[in-house]
Amino acid sequence: MNKYICISTLLLVMASSSIFAQTIVTDRPDQTESSLTVPKGSFQIETGILIGSSKGNGISERQLLAPSTLLRYGLTKGIEIRFVNQFESIKNKTTSKKANGVNDLEIGAKFQLVKKENINTEIAFLSHLILPTGSEMLTNNKLGSINKLSISHTINENFGVGYNIGYDYFGTGKGNFTYSLVFGFGLTDNIGFYVEPYGSVIEFNNHEANFDAGFTYLIKDNFQLDASFGTGINHTMNFFSLGMSINISKVKM
Repeated sequence: MNKYICISTLLLVMASSSIFAQTIVTDRPDQTESSLTVPKGSFQIETGILIGSSKGNGISERQLLAPSTLLRYGLTKGIEIRFVNQFESIKNKTTSKKANGVNDLEIGAKFQLVKKENINTEIAFLSHLILPTGSEMLTNNKLGSINKLSISHTINENFGVGYNIGYDYFGTGKGNFTYSLVFGFGLTDNIGFYVEPYGSVIEFNNHEANFDAGFTYLIKDNFQLDASFGTGINHTMNFFSLGMSINISKVKM
């Protein structure tokens, strides 16, 4: 996976954006969901590809998401509806078995809880329902849910902090506690950089800690490119991702 990190270093320099000082605010490429909803009547597409690998329990896997897509629509001021789906290809390098197809569809909403001009803190809550609609070898075959509380603080015009705490349930067991903490830096009006520790406590028993970093590049007020890479801290995992986001606003007559 070292070659992907080398490639990503070059691509990150070319593809970057100001995370906290731009018209479009996205939920990618970091793991921390933003504490802002898209404006009422606007439609936002966030999509990308990811190449990753992992090892554990005697299994070595290679993963390709191409594409992974989040669709967001501003239903009202402070409420957006969301759809997530992705095509996934997994190869078990230990057994050479492959699984290709579409993952389970996620349908959800994000609610703006706190957003005021006189304070530098914003809070939102999002929840997704996971529907067992995926391909045979990729579906969980059960209803599930993903839930997160998202909080962010604008420190100044070039620096901000955001964090999530959440709970995921996949139809069996106790579910997973999740967390993330992102530090965003506006390098220029168009270029931003972030670093982020994140992880999960699987079944409230097994802690998996990770780290990722990336850049964004604002092409237009409503169009952004991104690149990121991540690695496991206490387990073997690596990924590299490229993506784009566009916001289509409702035209006022």
